[in-house]
Amino acid sequence: MTAPDVMVVGQLARDLVLLVDEVPDAGGSAPVRRRRELLGGKGANQAVALAQLGAEVGLLAVAGDDEVGERLLAQARADGIDVGTVLRRPGVRTGLIVDVVDGRGHWRYLEDLPAGVLVTPDDVAWAADSLRAARAVLVQLQQPPAAALAAARTARDGGGLVVLDGAVTGPTADGLLALADVLRADAREAEQVTGDRPTDADTGLAAGRAVVRRGPSLAATEVSGVGNAFAWPDGELFLPLSDTPTVDTTGAGDAFVAAFTHALLRGESRDRAARLAVAAAGATVGHPGGRPELDPQAIRRQLDRIPT
Repeated sequence: MTAPDVMVVGQLARDLVLLVDEVPDAGGSAPVRRRRELLGGKGANQAVALAQLGAEVGLLAVAGDDEVGERLLAQARADGIDVGTVLRRPGVRTGLIVDVVDGRGHWRYLEDLPAGVLVTPDDVAWAADSLRAARAVLVQLQQPPAAALAAARTARDGGGLVVLDGAVTGPTADGLLALADVLRADAREAEQVTGDRPTDADTGLAAGRAVVRRGPSLAATEVSGVGNAFAWPDGELFLPLSDTPTVDTTGAGDAFVAAFTHALLRGESRDRAARLAVAAAGATVGHPGGRPELDPQAIRRQLDRIPT
């Protein structure tokens, strides 16, 4: 595999997805209608999506030195992901995420993510050559702030596109936003960044403009249940949700940010990149679990659903 065009800095875990009609109350039980066991975690999901879209992608993440970690790395390789920068941490168990999805598409996470599977600044330094060589680095902000800041700074040193995914808060917020080209935030994360939760197109666009004033040249903010707002210094766009039937929204954000990053790298306009991101998210909500299933036909079907 050639050197990755895109590096994803984020989480790798085993995903156990359980689809039930109803989540039982305490002391109750419920039959599982469908069960899936997958390579997961936000970082791995984003890397899978990028590979499916045709990018040469690498992953900076941490797995344990257990058999589960070995199986997940084998799956990542089969998915076309360069795992040369996935560390195997001795004495640490690989992360596990249990995703319980009810018949209305509402999900609940149970997470076993030991501290040892989080990326550290030392891990970033170890993978610095790959981060500097990449044309884009996608940093998942569920990782410790110091590691996220180190990854963004290393990517900036290499001249690559710096994409942040998540809430930028705390002492590192200003530094991260100054390094970022793109910030993608869901509705809850947008509220953490701006202080106000977007509730409609106008407030979504206002949140995006607030982000751009703090450093990034492009912001994508979700308005939960309504659509997605995009803002840049001399323009903005709001795309409402399509009428796609939803089974599980778990992986929509990961597919969104992966497709957005890929489109920008290919030189697509901001408008086109926004539409491709929304289409990728729509192509992911129709099945349980966060793993994307992106192909040209799925993207085209979703593009046709987006209002022009």
